[in-house]
Amino acid sequence: MSVEYFDEQRRQLIAAIDAHTEQVATRIGKTALDRQVLKAMTKVPRHEFVPAEVQSFAYLDTPLPIGFGKTISQPFMVAVMTDLLELKPDDAVLEIGTGLGYQSAVLAELAGRVYSVEIIDELAEGAARRLKRQGYSNVDIRVANGYLGWPEHAPFDKVIVTAAPDLIPTPLINQLKAGGRMVIPVGLPSAQQLVVAEKDIDGRVTTKEIMPVLFSLLEGSEQPSFRAS
Repeated sequence: MSVEYFDEQRRQLIAAIDAHTEQVATRIGKTALDRQVLKAMTKVPRHEFVPAEVQSFAYLDTPLPIGFGKTISQPFMVAVMTDLLELKPDDAVLEIGTGLGYQSAVLAELAGRVYSVEIIDELAEGAARRLKRQGYSNVDIRVANGYLGWPEHAPFDKVIVTAAPDLIPTPLINQLKAGGRMVIPVGLPSAQQLVVAEKDIDGRVTTKEIMPVLFSLLEGSEQPSFRAS
């Protein structure tokens, strides 16, 4: 398949995301996502961040398997979560759940630095290769338990989590900068909600549920957690 083919597939995907956004406008509070987010997703070649055997499906608006029982998130969900972060060009972002690096690449288009934690060594290595091949030099990847974040680089302006704990992990709340924002799926598998958590300048945390979602479980979630209110 040619570069032109994939470019056209990406354009069609963005149109599908636009249509999906209108359908859930009342939940996310807007009828259109930030154009900079969609511009980044138009630029990032999703087919380069999936296994070769599913490349032909890369621009369907659906999750895809990436091995080890994991998936690459649905593009619409990537767009919504990235939009909700309200990224700025100089932001330092903590990402929990690198996968093969697609969300990392989208973040890297919009933020200053991305620190991504992946618990599966082979996925982290694959993500590092893919990101390097696409020229992303502002993403650092660590193999570790994402529940614990990356304290050496804290605090972070923004935090995004792509697997669901029962409750918001306390270490991630602690590593969020005052004035910062976190986007995270939270809850039991049958009742997960996408949540935006914000920490004010005094360190108080408020949360808002956005919409029902279904993510794989965040490993390490048996540790102390912050209950969304």
